[in-house]
Amino acid sequence: MASAGDTVKLEPLGANKILDETSGLLDTGDEEKRRSQIENGHAEEFDPHLHRQSEHPTTNMETLIHLLKGAIGTGILAMPEAFKYAGMINGIISTILIGLLSTYCLHVLVRSQYVMCKKLRVGLLTYPESMKAACEMGPTCLRRFAPWAPGVTNFFLIFYQVGICCVYVVFVGVNVKAVADQYIKPEISLLLYTLMFFIPFLLIMMVRNLKLLAPFSTAANLITLLTFGVCGYYVFQNLPAFSSVPAFGPFVSYPLYFGTCLFSLQACGVVIALENNMAEPKSFLKPLGVLNVGMTLVTFVYLWLAVMGYWRYGDQIQSSITLNFPSVDILAQVIRILYSAAIFISYGLQGYPAVQIILTNYILPNIKEETTDKRKLIYEYMIRFGCVAITFILGLTVPLLGLFISLVGAFCLSALGIAFPAIIEMSAYWPDRLGKRRWILWKDLLLIVLGIVGLLAGSYSCLYEIVRSLSQGNT
Repeated sequence: MASAGDTVKLEPLGANKILDETSGLLDTGDEEKRRSQIENGHAEEFDPHLHRQSEHPTTNMETLIHLLKGAIGTGILAMPEAFKYAGMINGIISTILIGLLSTYCLHVLVRSQYVMCKKLRVGLLTYPESMKAACEMGPTCLRRFAPWAPGVTNFFLIFYQVGICCVYVVFVGVNVKAVADQYIKPEISLLLYTLMFFIPFLLIMMVRNLKLLAPFSTAANLITLLTFGVCGYYVFQNLPAFSSVPAFGPFVSYPLYFGTCLFSLQACGVVIALENNMAEPKSFLKPLGVLNVGMTLVTFVYLWLAVMGYWRYGDQIQSSITLNFPSVDILAQVIRILYSAAIFISYGLQGYPAVQIILTNYILPNIKEETTDKRKLIYEYMIRFGCVAITFILGLTVPLLGLFISLVGAFCLSALGIAFPAIIEMSAYWPDRLGKRRWILWKDLLLIVLGIVGLLAGSYSCLYEIVRSLSQGNT
């Protein structure tokens, strides 16, 4: 789901722009007044959509295009390998189900945030603010976690963004090495190829104004489309019998598929950012609205390339399908370099939200007011350098592209994309709007359990495979 063209992804999620994270969202002198308004029905008159301030609101079509750009990224090239873990038939069915689950959870998240904004009478809430509000207004057992909720949410957001950057570092190193090995003898190690790009990655991370990357981002989007075309060209050649690939994979490897598929299809960051910036946000959740149309197209594209890639290459499929293309073909070499360039551009965009979350939530609030702007800028550049250093350390330590993608998906998106939206919805409708026989409560509890199981099982399976692969010298 990480896209070379996504300039808005997650940016509004971590920086608390509406409310002060250190103060209670509900523990104010106006709490009784607010509750009275809610009980008397006045809160229903407040429409958060009318109280949002966006300098450049997007139309429905623009939002749909941004959603497609933000949700289709490196994960699509790893989906054929994910089918190796699940099996062809199991993979097809599971991808459709996970696509439906992801879309439903995004509906839950956006709808529940709207309900909480009405209760709190604010235009919008960031993801950390939503989690804190959920703990404060939800079941009593959650109240004790309210002070920790923003920090936990920010941890997953930061881990997710840094994890994407790690995937990008490994992706560029692996693909450039695959091309260079055709011309440089003896072959140079992946470690050295990756280290060659430390300075370029550092320089693009130091770009503070994302508008400077806009022209390159447009070029990256065109490269992405070209890459999909080349993938179609290769996968349709010499297709074996459909029965040559197993219908079902080993059960123990299914969590690896789950993590990669969730990484690819779950777009919570893109969705919140785009819905907050729409000129007509009420169109977002309609039956034929932006979300349903966009996620249907995204799921279809991922499913198509996963099926065709696994069908064509079978168990020989690699962590990125571009690595299966004939290395001696000039076309394959060109597309590997071009897509690596697109991913390189996207690195700065994906690192931006993590930097902003750390800076606005943990650095600026804890420095003296008289601190000069120059020193604040130094702090920001230190954070940017630290993010690049961490991504390279992790990428060099675990240069396993497919397993890293699966780990990020299972660990981060099981929480951000499944469990947390369920917690927010449960709290938004607490205690007397949970439906007949409190079905919303039971449904959300089921989603929370599913998220926890996905996080634990997926993370364990990925870490186990990473340790096993590294111990055997497989990189």
